[in-house]
Amino acid sequence: MNRKTAVLGLCLLIPFWGGLALGEAPRESDRPNVLFIAVDDLNDWVGCLGGHPQAQTPHIDRLVERGVLFTNAHCASPACNPSRAAVFSGIMPWRSGVWSNKSKKVPQHHPDFQLLPRAFHAAGYHTLGTGKLTHSGAAANRKMFDEHFDVEQRWSPFTRDAVAYTEEELPSKGTDHPRHRVVVDHSDPITLPLNGMPSDRNPDKAGGESFDWGPLDVPDSAMGDTQITTWAIEQLSKSHGKPIFLGVGFYRPHIPLWAPKPYFDRFAGQPIQLPPYRNSDLDDLGTTGRRWALEADTAGLHCTVVRHGQWEEAVKAYLACTTFVDAQIGRLLDGLDRSEYGDNTVIVLWSDHGWHLGEKQHWGKWTGWERSTRVLLAVVPPKKMAANYKRLGQTCDRPVGLIDLYPTLAQLCDVSVRQTLDGESLVPLLHDPELSTNRVVLTSFNPGNVSLRSDRWRYIRYDDASEELYDMANDPNEWTNLAGASEHQSMLKTFRSQIPRAAIQRETK
Repeated sequence: MNRKTAVLGLCLLIPFWGGLALGEAPRESDRPNVLFIAVDDLNDWVGCLGGHPQAQTPHIDRLVERGVLFTNAHCASPACNPSRAAVFSGIMPWRSGVWSNKSKKVPQHHPDFQLLPRAFHAAGYHTLGTGKLTHSGAAANRKMFDEHFDVEQRWSPFTRDAVAYTEEELPSKGTDHPRHRVVVDHSDPITLPLNGMPSDRNPDKAGGESFDWGPLDVPDSAMGDTQITTWAIEQLSKSHGKPIFLGVGFYRPHIPLWAPKPYFDRFAGQPIQLPPYRNSDLDDLGTTGRRWALEADTAGLHCTVVRHGQWEEAVKAYLACTTFVDAQIGRLLDGLDRSEYGDNTVIVLWSDHGWHLGEKQHWGKWTGWERSTRVLLAVVPPKKMAANYKRLGQTCDRPVGLIDLYPTLAQLCDVSVRQTLDGESLVPLLHDPELSTNRVVLTSFNPGNVSLRSDRWRYIRYDDASEELYDMANDPNEWTNLAGASEHQSMLKTFRSQIPRAAIQRETK
């Protein structure tokens, strides 16, 4: 048994409830409930993280004030499938084999893994889930929870079929004048894409174009994220006879960046601030680093956005969609506080990875830079136990990962863990956010590509052995690659020594 496993095992024996003796089993009524809130593609453009000066997220901000906000939190992998697989299994990509969105889903790849809600079910919890949680379809999610509610989120207020181009329309999709007509509830036809841009990724495929943004004249209730919130609030209004684990997965601000018009109106009449940007930003990168920046893998091309004069509109749409999700989180938090579970629920709020909006000429995720790996992460202990945590409302700047959520909840809720986990419990940092850990958190993006984040530094290694090094304290935008500087060679050696060999081996069949 290695030291980390031994320490984790000890942590899981420590009861969460302040009045219990060591080893004493809690009463069922004492066991905390869990509200597990995921947000798709959300970077640090929220008020509490200060990532954009025009962000309007009052409900997220009031939620994190009740717990500890982890300001240096990072995903296991900067894409939906591998990031969420790591969260729900507690296992990093090089152990699970879930490397990317092209990999098998974790329930298919490892049916033997006890995913997080199943561990809570085995511990006597009633588990409920809705929205995007794992990167799997509704059938897989239904197997993961005792009760599950599924609804169209990605294309709402439309259906997947409604956004598909007809045979006659398809030739326009890759041109400067794409046109697909769609109707909602017998209203006037809407022409997609709203931004009028050609498809960079799938110009010859009939499926809807997701690299789109703009307001829609529909009520909040037409959106899938609103509908999952309503269902979750209904579950909180019920007595389930046992502690509950409730997972709620929001889709926005994942593309397409559509939201009801009032959320766009909040930003009307004001100049929209673009993210920090340098035209020369890619000059000190190797061939592989530039390729990762410029490929239209998870979104469109920066040059297309600029050519069509859509950069400010895209930023506005991202802010509007984030504000829309914030409103739903506010509804959910109010529903929890009104319910019988209000005083005895652990709240976890997390995003699965970040998202570029033109930084390093990149749009989307799937890079090793801060914009892609950094996530929103907050943990809130139950209200009735707040007195046991003297530093609530503070921030923790230590490097942590989403991989830490499984062991953290296992400790907080006295849930047995069947498999060996790769993360570390965050409970010590809930008690003392300034606790020194000297930890380095690793993010992988395909075999051979890793990004390591310490308190101050970011190190990136690509599968061709090219490297990048950034001083995040003095260069938060990662504009100056220091990997070639002689004075940093010993630091590079230290970072290299911290990479698991399995993370940089090429995937084999």
